[in-house]
Amino acid sequence: MADFQTPALREYPIIPLLHEGTMAHSRPFVAKPEHQASVGFPGELVENWEQKAVDKLGELVSKSRALQVFLDSCVKCGACTDKCHYYLGTEDPKNMPVARQDLLRSVYRRYFTFAGKYFPKLVGARDMTKDVLDEWYTYFHQCSQCRRCSVFCPYGIDTAEISMAARDVMDHVGLGQKYSNEIIGKLHKIGNNLGLPEPALRDTLEGLEEDVKDETGVDVKFPLDVKGADILLITPSADFFAEPHIDGLIGYAKVFHAAGASWTISSYASEAANFSMFIGSHDNLRKVALRIRKAALDLGVKRIIFGECGHAWRVAYSFLNTLAGPFEFLDPKYPVPQHICEYTYDLIQRGKLNFDKSANDNLVVTFHDSCNVSRASRMGDMPGGQFKIPREVIKACVNNFHDMAPDTINESTYCCGGGGGLLTDDLMELRVKGAMPRMQALKEVVDEHGVNHVAAICAICKSQYTKVLPYYKFEMDMIGSVHGLVSKAIRLNPVND
Repeated sequence: MADFQTPALREYPIIPLLHEGTMAHSRPFVAKPEHQASVGFPGELVENWEQKAVDKLGELVSKSRALQVFLDSCVKCGACTDKCHYYLGTEDPKNMPVARQDLLRSVYRRYFTFAGKYFPKLVGARDMTKDVLDEWYTYFHQCSQCRRCSVFCPYGIDTAEISMAARDVMDHVGLGQKYSNEIIGKLHKIGNNLGLPEPALRDTLEGLEEDVKDETGVDVKFPLDVKGADILLITPSADFFAEPHIDGLIGYAKVFHAAGASWTISSYASEAANFSMFIGSHDNLRKVALRIRKAALDLGVKRIIFGECGHAWRVAYSFLNTLAGPFEFLDPKYPVPQHICEYTYDLIQRGKLNFDKSANDNLVVTFHDSCNVSRASRMGDMPGGQFKIPREVIKACVNNFHDMAPDTINESTYCCGGGGGLLTDDLMELRVKGAMPRMQALKEVVDEHGVNHVAAICAICKSQYTKVLPYYKFEMDMIGSVHGLVSKAIRLNPVND
């Protein structure tokens, strides 16, 4: 346990009093020069960095009409102030979305608006200084880009876009975050965030085949680099080795086996996650996406399916076709891309899978809506499919399911507290405090319904939960994959058409 006080869980949520500067000390480790170089940024603050930061901000504003509107349109109405999990957990006023936005907006006004150029004090405009840069580095790494504030903003201002812009500016002048930039560099070099080379990946998958054979008596394959396979599975690399993620990968494989599907994983593009979104780097975002296109072309697949990862699905759903498309070489009968929950749900609807729900009768399950799935994507061909489909897959596998409170799920879901490139131990205090609203909602269903298991379709959420649950007196192993539940309940004997 780290040396800080875990927020108390209360019967009713409260809007905390302001405690200025309570998180001013919280900063992630700064990227080393080699981490910066691997993603195309300078390794230390460049000469004349102040002007170059302003120039980069101007470039971003000129290229994104949305960003300019977000910076121009805030009227300080306060609708967002109590919507941020980090403000609710830390009580630091600069974690109010409007206040965090203003750290960048004040510089934007100084250099890009008439009032800011000639009457800066009247409009809160600030020069770009080292103190301002340090403040940016601190507080723009206290935003998980979850976009909950945007749901409640009457103007739809997207704090995530502002946070990404600030991080992009900092990277371009030589001040990057170690965690995200080191991970992106590994992906460029090896093909996944963990730096797992092909032999290690192959050995891992062969070991899983043996484990599933021992468990079920069935030869369930985990194919790698199979040319001519119908399906290319792109999944977060945590699925290859970490608990509880690996149970999800086993669930995918069992579903493919039960469906008689031809599928493969690519060692060249074995990673679904794209941390480039967290740092706001469009160049790196596209470079990572193009690996997936190349893998699909090289293997000659017909469709691409993404595993359980929240921001990976956001990038895939919202950007893959424009970043790496068109995907005219894939089978037009299928969406590009498709989520594994969509695939499994379709099989369930068509009666192609057999389940024994009693296999999960030791569990009383709730579902955590992951931010990037809930507020930045859809799933299936129905409005709200990203909410319905995972729940229907869960309900097909369990007898005991209870949702958390309505104002804490679906598009109003609370962030796990570890997204947006903040899933690093140097930010553990922030992660624990930011998780407080979600832990409060979880406690309610634990107390009222005896919930003892949380399912999530995001690798970051699952990793975050395993760390923060003990701080709030919950069991670490309460968290699991949706397809982990599928794996336990599915029966692999053939199903007649």
